[in-house]
Amino acid sequence: MKIYTSKKAEKQIKESYKNLLKLWNIPVKEIDVQGKYGSTHVIEFGNDNLPPLVLFHGVGDDAALMWVYNASELGKHFKCYAVDTIGGPGLSVPGTGYDKNFEDSVWIEELLDSLGLTKVYLAGVSNGGYLTQSFMMDHPERVIKGISMAGGIPMAGKKAAMSAMLKIFLPEALFPTDKNVVKLVKKMCGSNYSAFTENSVVFEHFKQLMLGFNRKAMLNHKVRKYPIEKIETLRNRCLYIFGEKDPFIKGLGLDYVKNTMGQLKMNTLWFEDSGHGINHESAKEVNSAIIEYLI
Repeated sequence: MKIYTSKKAEKQIKESYKNLLKLWNIPVKEIDVQGKYGSTHVIEFGNDNLPPLVLFHGVGDDAALMWVYNASELGKHFKCYAVDTIGGPGLSVPGTGYDKNFEDSVWIEELLDSLGLTKVYLAGVSNGGYLTQSFMMDHPERVIKGISMAGGIPMAGKKAAMSAMLKIFLPEALFPTDKNVVKLVKKMCGSNYSAFTENSVVFEHFKQLMLGFNRKAMLNHKVRKYPIEKIETLRNRCLYIFGEKDPFIKGLGLDYVKNTMGQLKMNTLWFEDSGHGINHESAKEVNSAIIEYLI
């Protein structure tokens, strides 16, 4: 399974990844964990004596980009493990076991075992929010609490997610010039889209991912619909953080999502002027919300 469209694209993205990590401005340790589905790249940071927090990014990005505005603060309160999703555009490398039979919960459980983590906090953005929710439902005994940011709602399913993604990313994703990447960022974000566009390292990496990531590599990931009795187990264990300008949420219907989460009695936090890049757009506030809820 090829992650990148060419050797040149792979080289550029990996160089850009390193430049992003420098922006974190904290000590990090990068490790590669071998498993059933290949090699999973993990960025470790924070003090070993702090509670473990495992972080998952979204479909079109990687750990270096996703946590660039969050790592420094989160590392003061947790021992963090920022994971490059296998099949995603980070530094994880799928093996022969990564095929149509791939199961994300099996991958995550094996990863936790390899890291020596029995019980953890989880947090994720977008698809990372889905991974957080699904693992909490599949293995509640291994998660203390979780946070899903811009992660949709647990009953939406793959069809709704794919439909929304196509509407948002097209046509700009097909022709990722500087101008089109800016247009796409504005579509995805609220008024603070400058978190992406005015940081040259962040912008360049995001553009390189648009140009060089083979999106078909993520097709082995499945988005499952869970029964209501499973979803209800997330009540008081998972915090949902949404931006009201998130086009994925607007696509489902803002009032529908708010009413549904209210009926389910879920812990929900809304940011009026943030979009899908909520942890970039409102980094300070999101960092505080994560720390307050988990500790």
